[in-house]
Amino acid sequence: MNPPSRSPQHSRFHAFDLLATPIAVLNSSGAVRFVNAELEDVMGQSRRSLEGDSFLQFFADPQPLVHALNGAKANEFAALRYDAELLRINPEEALPVHVIVAQSDNVDEVIIELLPIQQQTRQDREERLIDQAQANKELIRNLAHEIKNPLGGIRGAAQLLEMEIESKELTEYTQVIIREADRLQTLVDRLLAPHRRPHMVGDVNIHEVCERVRSLIVSEFPRGIRVIRDYDTSIPEFRGDREQLIQAVLNIAHNAALAMSDRITEGDAQLIFRTRIARQVTFGKQRYRLALELHVIDNGPGVPDSIKDRIFFP
Repeated sequence: MNPPSRSPQHSRFHAFDLLATPIAVLNSSGAVRFVNAELEDVMGQSRRSLEGDSFLQFFADPQPLVHALNGAKANEFAALRYDAELLRINPEEALPVHVIVAQSDNVDEVIIELLPIQQQTRQDREERLIDQAQANKELIRNLAHEIKNPLGGIRGAAQLLEMEIESKELTEYTQVIIREADRLQTLVDRLLAPHRRPHMVGDVNIHEVCERVRSLIVSEFPRGIRVIRDYDTSIPEFRGDREQLIQAVLNIAHNAALAMSDRITEGDAQLIFRTRIARQVTFGKQRYRLALELHVIDNGPGVPDSIKDRIFFP
């Protein structure tokens, strides 16, 4: 038996089924021509039952979409973004969404992208954190250079002064200056190390990274903490800097362990390393078909709300 053939119209939009974002294609009157699999799941209705229906009925306030459709009819269409409530039959509760309306290649057709507000908020927050992290790195690098420049002069002047001083008691002061200058130099070198160190990019197995971090955590906290592995072993190797990944994951896991000090004392602390494959991920304003997710989960008190927005500040 031959499988049912796709209609030419469905074949045009087949790629939308690969997206994790709900998508609808409407004609200029608002009737549904196509919905992707993700929107079927969100609406709790099949594609067949939605096709031909007016998509306007699924919005608490359909007017913004009506204006966009009228613009498409008059060939005066402009891309539109707005927040709305998507009405659903199953489940019955409305879903807050960020609506993006764009015209397709056909003049009498529009494409509706529906981003759940929670997802949009997360993307906005991630983009903001990326921008903040970049600004922080520039700030640290500039500050380190400003500190480093006079350090050589201070240390050299102290050494010259020490050669001129005959009193042993006074040379102790110059030794203090030299030691403190060296200490500051070491600190500055540590701040600049990530910028100076060449990226050692190679094939990385994320589970080898997790196992290395796990062994270090268990060595430091031999009692009171249970480390759980929840790995998707089908995840392939990827290109990355293994040592920097180990350091990043270790920092997160170590902070989690420190935050669970009370639970470690009680003997019921728990740390989970979980790996998964994520699909259709937006990161840094760019969408990726596949991405690796690594979760480091603890049963500690969590990050206080008051510092969540500042957690990556220096």
